[in-house]
Order: sequence, then C-alpha cells, then structure tokens
Amino acid sequence: MDCPAQHYAPSPHTYTGLPDLDYPFHDKAVTVTTCGRICYNRKKINLSQVFAGQTVGIKQVEDHIWLVSFVDYDLGYFDDETCRLEPLQNPFGPKVLPMSPV
Repeated sequence: MDCPAQHYAPSPHTYTGLPDLDYPFHDKAVTVTTCGRICYNRKKINLSQVFAGQTVGIKQVEDHIWLVSFVDYDLGYFDDETCRLEPLQNPFGPKVLPMSPV
C-alpha cells in the first residue's frame, strides 16, 4: 500500500523527439501545417491535424495522382486537380482475418 512516489525514479534518458524524417524514394518532403493540411502548388490538401508539424513524403504515381506517406506507411492518394485525399485502409488498425464459411 505504498504511494507510487515511494518507488518512482525519473528516467535517465531525455526525450528528444523524432529524428528528421527523410523520404529518398519520394518526389518531395513537405511539412503538414498546424491545421493539418499539405500545401502543394498553392493548393491545400486536407490530411489530418494528427500530423501537424510532421514531415510527410509525396510521390507522383500517375498524371495528377500523388501518394502521401508518413515514415513507412502509405496514408492515401490525392488528385492535384481536385485537391481531395482518398485515404487507404488504416495501416495502424487491427488485423482481423475474415471468418471462414461453415
């Protein structure tokens, strides 16, 4: 029945944040704005405020179609004419196998 403070010891390691992200296989690396957008050719593409301040990689995969990636995860595609992002399946979600027919 001790208090947690009686057993707590601060970590000797200091948190320095994420290292600088590099996207060597992408065409550009862009920083997401505080409102969660990517600015590309004076156009604004809504991504998510979750990525605010982070660097994402964009790569052209077809005419006017770009892939958006964060670290090793592909997030979705956007069309540089309509500026609409189409997300991919959640790469961080649970991996559930379909039930087999009986």
